Amino acid sequence: MSQTHFVPGFELLLASESPRRRDLLSQVGVAFEVRPSGIAEIQRQGETAAAYVSRLAGEKAASLNPSSNQGVLAADTTVVLLDKGLERILEKPSSSAEATAMLTALQGRSHSVLTAVCLRHNGNHWSVVEQTEVQMTTMSPAEIDAYVATGEPFGKAGAYAIQGLASRYISGVKGCYFNVVGLPIHQVFRLFAQAGVLAKA
Repeated sequence: MSQTHFVPGFELLLASESPRRRDLLSQVGVAFEVRPSGIAEIQRQGETAAAYVSRLAGEKAASLNPSSNQGVLAADTTVVLLDKGLERILEKPSSSAEATAMLTALQGRSHSVLTAVCLRHNGNHWSVVEQTEVQMTTMSPAEIDAYVATGEPFGKAGAYAIQGLASRYISGVKGCYFNVVGLPIHQVFRLFAQAGVLAKA
């Protein structure tokens, strides 16, 4: 595996406990240290989904106190369903009943997955919001119950993991697949480039 080379002395801190984000960064050779932020994920009154994930990613990145040679990468992902023109945000389910309700709502229709990414370094920050459209086929009530019973929906926005058992129910993806997993890698490297932390080839 090719290692991603940063400028000499630069170290990356990942303000996330997500195993999916850790795996994606590791797969592209990015060296990092995990330092979870502990920021509460609560949507404000009247806040759009894009503004919500953008704010959370920024707050997570700003919550750490890095040294001058360190940068902080943070992200936040949510699933958005449009109901009669209104955004319905589907966060991580807290119970089997909530997971079942989310999956039932997603059946046979498309939804959006939004991930905001923020990079902070030396008092500056760079951020972006990536959006991917996902089409889900229809699951029977028995299939939903069986999927929820596997435990996979928990800890996942929208109550499903596109890279896991739920893949059999995904009929289409328009946009960045890795965004749905939890981190749009191409955008991460665009932020690295903007911040000037990548070593020149």
